[in-house]
Amino acid sequence: MLFQFIAFSLLPLLTGAFVAPGAGGVGLLTLKNTINNGLEMAAESEVSFDGMDGSLMRIGIIHTRWNKEYVDQLVTGIKEGLTECKVKEQNVFETSVPGAFELPMAARFLALSGTVDAVICVGVLIKGETMHFEYISDAVAKGIMNVGLSTNTPVILGVLTCLNEDQVKARCGGEHNHGIDWGKTAVEMALLRAEAMGGKVGDDSSLGSMGFGIPETELGKDGAEKKKKKSSVFF
Repeated sequence: MLFQFIAFSLLPLLTGAFVAPGAGGVGLLTLKNTINNGLEMAAESEVSFDGMDGSLMRIGIIHTRWNKEYVDQLVTGIKEGLTECKVKEQNVFETSVPGAFELPMAARFLALSGTVDAVICVGVLIKGETMHFEYISDAVAKGIMNVGLSTNTPVILGVLTCLNEDQVKARCGGEHNHGIDWGKTAVEMALLRAEAMGGKVGDDSSLGSMGFGIPETELGKDGAEKKKKKSSVFF
């Protein structure tokens, strides 16, 4: 029964792909185009975001150093999305970890500090020859979700799990940069959390001890307060 169900489900695809088996490989080409079109559609954003005011929100970005080229593009997209939501540059805190497996633990540290209103975990996983991809993808997704549920802090899953580099590129660059949506999602969830908690927002007073490089004030020669950047210790 299971085999019959699978075969029946795939029938429209297979019928369309091999409609002309004697036409010099046209059927296979049609199948390839169908798959490519599906991948292209999956790379496009189907989520709409209304205008949001995140000017009071504090957002933490934790990204991996693995697959740095693509991760950097995603982080750029996240910051673009945050800017569109009016999040102030000084309210965006960024740090890195070696790989995706370390993201949930780092996110938990930051969430428990109570210093941010949302955390975005960013990474790129690409399928290899072993089961390592499946184990890490599953552990990271569950870990990030559990951090959010256990700390009441929105933790956004910004980890791409792709079968090849072409899929990664389709989701990292240009108008299909998923980071933009992740940034906006973080703001929306942060606002939702603040509303649910009676308007309470993050307090960055302890971020300095975590090495996030937050601005701290000092008196200038004229006695006026000036901001200086705290050097990073850990994050």
